[in-house]
Amino acid sequence: MNWITNYVRPKINSMLGRREVPENLWIKCPETGEMVFHRDLEENKWVIPASGFHMKMPAKARLKDLFDDGVYEALAQPKVAQDPLKFRDSKKYVDRLRDSRAKTDLEDTIVAGLGRVQGVKLVGVVHEFNFMGGSLGMAAGEAIIKAFERAISEKCPLVIFPASGGARMQEGILSLMQLPRTTVAVQMLKEAGLPYIVVLTNPTTGGVTASYAMLGDLHLAEPGAEICFAGKRVIEQTIREKLPEGFQTSEYLMEHGMVDMVVKRHDIPATLARVLKILTKKPMDAAKLNGSTPLAALPIAASASV
Repeated sequence: MNWITNYVRPKINSMLGRREVPENLWIKCPETGEMVFHRDLEENKWVIPASGFHMKMPAKARLKDLFDDGVYEALAQPKVAQDPLKFRDSKKYVDRLRDSRAKTDLEDTIVAGLGRVQGVKLVGVVHEFNFMGGSLGMAAGEAIIKAFERAISEKCPLVIFPASGGARMQEGILSLMQLPRTTVAVQMLKEAGLPYIVVLTNPTTGGVTASYAMLGDLHLAEPGAEICFAGKRVIEQTIREKLPEGFQTSEYLMEHGMVDMVVKRHDIPATLARVLKILTKKPMDAAKLNGSTPLAALPIAASASV
């Protein structure tokens, strides 16, 4: 017990009328080191105003920003077995789940909703990275599958925003089983003739990249997002070569054909609406096209179902 920290300092603060200041009031830009007030960052959709660096955006905030007027129907989180392997590393898995739920106020890493984006009805699915690194486990896999099933029943597109470190090691093979299960769900949506769009965010790695995150009809990505299966350091240690500058970023992948478009966060809803109206053959709103990317310039994936 540190008596100075736990006893002396609180006494001095109470005598002088000092208040404890939360540590997250100011957020540092990873690129420039600039300090940004947290409210200013939230109002700018978690994008650093000066540098344009895209910070991680909370899942609920992303859904609210995506849908018209922030209105959507939240899809229920399916119930699955908790800690089926009784896994324990430095900490029990059930304790990690409890801590993550308290931290994020979410049942698991997937948040999904049904709403409209500039009038286009769609199902939106978002990973919450703050919940165990957005890792893919049974609960996440089941939630994604239920979201696909809802999109099929509603006869509407599905848009997913991955942000994940990959499969959840505490669930072992049960986590890896979600890769083929979600892949089947993607195929079901495509067989129904409905568009599936992936918006890759930072980071999208591991088993998520190896499954549904790379199976979209169209792949958008936020600027500077890390998108890969294995990390840069692991690859360099394996092949014993230095990798190119910017390797595995969204811009690099777009240059090499793995990503169709790099879109700033502020432009994502409008871009999704324009693309989905093309894919679903809905009429365009001419007033909203002024100053936007010409339709002919939008790279539509050849695999898109309409």
